[in-house]
Amino acid sequence: MGWAVGYDENWKRDIGYGVPALCDHPDCRREIDRGLSYVCGGEPYGGEQGCGLFFCPDHLYYMEDCHQLCVKCGPEPGDPFPAKPDRPDWICWKLTDESWQQWRDANPEEVAKLRLALPQPEPTK
Repeated sequence: MGWAVGYDENWKRDIGYGVPALCDHPDCRREIDRGLSYVCGGEPYGGEQGCGLFFCPDHLYYMEDCHQLCVKCGPEPGDPFPAKPDRPDWICWKLTDESWQQWRDANPEEVAKLRLALPQPEPTK
């Protein structure tokens, strides 16, 4: 089984190394993917210790037990950060690529939500 694209029911978003994303740290705009290399907890969905959000190397901490954790799950425990939304290029891919046609046909409500999530062009005057 590959981890290119999957779905996380907890955070309600696509995951996997095939999903372009931004680091989930609120002060970071670094581009990453939602693969295992970037997941807090180091295991799918965060494993037993992580929150399952995705962080760039600057915002993951490598603990003595070899787990990679974000600041909220490791050094400064607390409620997790809010998850960042999907990047517009990923949304466009899901809305237009032939490989996602079956998913679009089966999920018209989700397709409508994705269309609303895309940046809207400025009206011309």
